[in-house]
Amino acid sequence: MTEAHVTIIEIDKTYPHLSQGDIFKDVEYIESVKVCGNDVEISKIIFPYVVVLTQDCDLLQDYKTRLDKKIVGGLVPSNNVIVSVLVTPLYNAAHFLEGAHLSELKKSMVKINRYKKKGEETTDYKRLVQNETPRYHYLNFGTEFEIAPSIVDFKHYFSLDAEYLYAIKKENFVCKISEIYTVDISQRFASYLSRVGLPDIADERC
Repeated sequence: MTEAHVTIIEIDKTYPHLSQGDIFKDVEYIESVKVCGNDVEISKIIFPYVVVLTQDCDLLQDYKTRLDKKIVGGLVPSNNVIVSVLVTPLYNAAHFLEGAHLSELKKSMVKINRYKKKGEETTDYKRLVQNETPRYHYLNFGTEFEIAPSIVDFKHYFSLDAEYLYAIKKENFVCKISEIYTVDISQRFASYLSRVGLPDIADERC
């Protein structure tokens, strides 16, 4: 059986600023806004968990700028303020393997079989949990924590308003992934985004 490393986490809720590797729960994402006459239709998705991808240095500079209330020439210096923060959902690994992690959105995803007919683990599964598949990152939080083993899908990253994350931090912050594991996620995310796209790629799961 393939063993996946347990991701070490920190549950320190006292530090005030946002940080790369922060995990938030019950995060709202505005999918679309439609205006129909006098009515405004807002479609939103609530993700059970997301992890912050934005670099720590940018987040810290943003926080320090927000603390500094000085006004120069009637304007607030905002050179280091971040407009939005990059995050990506954490999908329950069991649901992910079944291709059912987006079923509530009426979407089906590719199923990844864990075992072959003879009971051996498939190559796709081994590559997934050993983080050898460029698009995905497997996180195992161990049995003593509230988050089940999860999958990060780098293709599903999106941005959230920084003010929104600060507003919900007290209630919705869960934990922070330790730096050594956060660096790995950051590097793999950057590598995935920097890949060279080619037309007519046969494998849609690249």
